[in-house]
Amino acid sequence: MPKGDKKDGGIIIIRKEEVVEGGHHGGAWKVAYADFVTAMMAFFLLMWLLNATTEEQRKGLADYFSPSNLMSRASSGSGQPFGGHTPFDQGSMISDRGAVQVIPGRKPAAPEEDENGSVYHQAPQQQLTRPDDSASPTSNNPAPQRDPAREAQIAQDKPLSPANGQESATTAVASGAVAASDVQAADAKARAQREAESRAEQERRERQAFDQAAQQIKEVVRADPALAELAPQLAIDMTPEGLRIQIMDEERRPMFATGSAAPNDRARLLLAKVAPVLLKMSEDISIAGHTDATPYAGQQRTNWELSADRANATRRLLVEAGLPQSRIRNVTGNADRDPLLPADPTAAANRRIAIVVLRAHAAQTPTASAPP
Repeated sequence: MPKGDKKDGGIIIIRKEEVVEGGHHGGAWKVAYADFVTAMMAFFLLMWLLNATTEEQRKGLADYFSPSNLMSRASSGSGQPFGGHTPFDQGSMISDRGAVQVIPGRKPAAPEEDENGSVYHQAPQQQLTRPDDSASPTSNNPAPQRDPAREAQIAQDKPLSPANGQESATTAVASGAVAASDVQAADAKARAQREAESRAEQERRERQAFDQAAQQIKEVVRADPALAELAPQLAIDMTPEGLRIQIMDEERRPMFATGSAAPNDRARLLLAKVAPVLLKMSEDISIAGHTDATPYAGQQRTNWELSADRANATRRLLVEAGLPQSRIRNVTGNADRDPLLPADPTAAANRRIAIVVLRAHAAQTPTASAPP
């Protein structure tokens, strides 16, 4: 072959592969998945049973599979766990007797041998006689032996007698009375708590109103130049009875002339500034007159009459300013029995008029008043 006719080219290799389809891989994963689902179902079933049974039932179930009393294989008198009951029996979950009792059975009688070496047992119901004692020369039918456990079980299964029924009814009535008493006590406690909360809220609002009134009186006195010098003779404080406003005498600056019940111009001006603030309030008012320990000149009158007359004169001024008569709770004269300065009974500050805006609970308490 000529050299020119020779074909030039690479070597071509053709490879053929035969594809064989894979066989069936099997269902081993399905078996594992089924085991997992079964285990989960058993786990949730176990959780439900633990929640649905009582402690005594679980203990009886444990004793059934692994008895703690090796001498007695029975779990109860009926020979079954839970006394023959299950958690699914009718009424077992709502019974008022609580959990079913598990009563251990009687121990099996141990085998004994007689003199001849024969073995015999004692049955739970009656004691078997020996072979040579089975027949008695005096009686063909010997009397059976008594079984105390069996008799107790029969007595327990008997219906209640009328006396027992009456006792149960009495117990039920007593329990109902106790429950009703508990409900009443709870209602009384809740009612008392609501009343206490309401009273506390009322006292809070009342205290706020008293503080505002005291602040208004102080501002009115400071704003009037004619009353600026009387500011030391005005004392406002809070007492258990309410808001107390005291108008006191000062040396060479009295509110009443000596031995007189008529208020002077300073007292009238000061009461005229206090009255509008009192008109804005709704609480009742108590007015008390006080004197010092200086004896009253004359035999016909005493400090009792003088203090009562001054308190009554104050009442008239407030009524003339527009205060309703119905808000005056009492007007009293205390003479020198309640001095503002006990260490100095004759001090001018002991001669004073006390106007008390009574709290709501204090206004309901009657107070004895001296005759005018």
